[in-house]
Amino acid sequence: MKNIVIIWVVFSVFVYSCSSGNKADKDAGAYYTGNYRNLFLENGHGLAEINAKTEAAFQQLFHGDSATQAVYFETGINENGPLAYVSDVLNNDVRSEGISYGMMIAVQMDRKKEFDAIWNWALTFMYNDDPEHPTYGYFSWSLQTDGTPNAETAAPDGEEYMVMALYFAANRWGNGQGIYNYKQWADRILTDMRHRELKRGMTKFGPFTVHNMVNEEDVMIRFTPDSGKYDFTDPSYHLPAFYELWALWGPEKDRDFWAAAADTSRAFFKKATNPVTGLAPDYANFDGSPYFIDWNPRAVNFSFDARRTQMNWAVDWSWWRKDPDQVDLSNRLQSFFASEGMENYGTEYTLDGKVLNQGHSKGLVATNAVVSLAADHELAAGFIEALWNTPVPSSLNERYYDGLLYMMAILHCSGEFKIWKPE
Repeated sequence: MKNIVIIWVVFSVFVYSCSSGNKADKDAGAYYTGNYRNLFLENGHGLAEINAKTEAAFQQLFHGDSATQAVYFETGINENGPLAYVSDVLNNDVRSEGISYGMMIAVQMDRKKEFDAIWNWALTFMYNDDPEHPTYGYFSWSLQTDGTPNAETAAPDGEEYMVMALYFAANRWGNGQGIYNYKQWADRILTDMRHRELKRGMTKFGPFTVHNMVNEEDVMIRFTPDSGKYDFTDPSYHLPAFYELWALWGPEKDRDFWAAAADTSRAFFKKATNPVTGLAPDYANFDGSPYFIDWNPRAVNFSFDARRTQMNWAVDWSWWRKDPDQVDLSNRLQSFFASEGMENYGTEYTLDGKVLNQGHSKGLVATNAVVSLAADHELAAGFIEALWNTPVPSSLNERYYDGLLYMMAILHCSGEFKIWKPE
């Protein structure tokens, strides 16, 4: 009888290991192992100085001098509590992208006060809760700092990061009441992203026809939900690492869709990137080919949006390790930038590697460092060190976009950008 019990215990452990995604496998992703690489530590930096660097970057961007350092601004209080926004200080506006990045940084840094203030501002001013409005259920992508809209249409990358940040907040801090029932709001936004019905109506900027944020046929995120204009995608909006979590935690009826979207995005990265340089365009057709648009002639090139694409696939590899081709993509891209000169590579390129903008962007230095989560060649350490040696962006034209990418990259490279699971 004793032998039977032992055999049953061993068998049960084996079954659990298989059903939980091989958690004991050292080659499994961070979702299964709970282990997040600290690339700075691997490069020889001490844990105390890494923590100090992370905290200093957060303090500068969120609580530094309002004229020269910060992108986070507190702005009063309403019935739901304190309000704060994250501003594109160069353009003096508030964007759903920045709001969502601010929320993600706050939850990763365990700053509930800042998270709640940003979320409160987003729902108070940015969210459209009028069922008759064509953008009902979405967040306006740009507003003035007093909450007046510059546009009433949405950019899906904002909704994507908001949803993920809200799930993490629910899992890390628990759900509260009203607008602070984080999971309820994440489920609601995620449902609207896929199922929001076609609506036609008038906005402050004229008539619009708006539908959902995904292309059902191609199983991909759209660049915009505006119908009747352009139907294409943005490679940097593809977030398979997030989609896998939505397939586990999101509304049950949509879980298969998000699991499929994760696989689709992994395949899309290989279609959209140049086979030599690894560079992706800002905008692309659903087949991965560059998408030209007259008001953004550089959309077919590697420009400001595109620098996030390599971060997305590297994080996907770090968390899930489902597509080994992401290692090759990472090696290819870092090899290209290294060949351009580590200290002076440009910030915009044609996909085959011709420089369009000689500026050396701190935001691109940041996302190229995150690529080292997936790269397995000797060059990876140099990209990590380049980020370590880069100061927190503070100039007017870099503080917002480069600064937020920098902050998220510091978290990724220090192993502190984590999946916060339900208990």
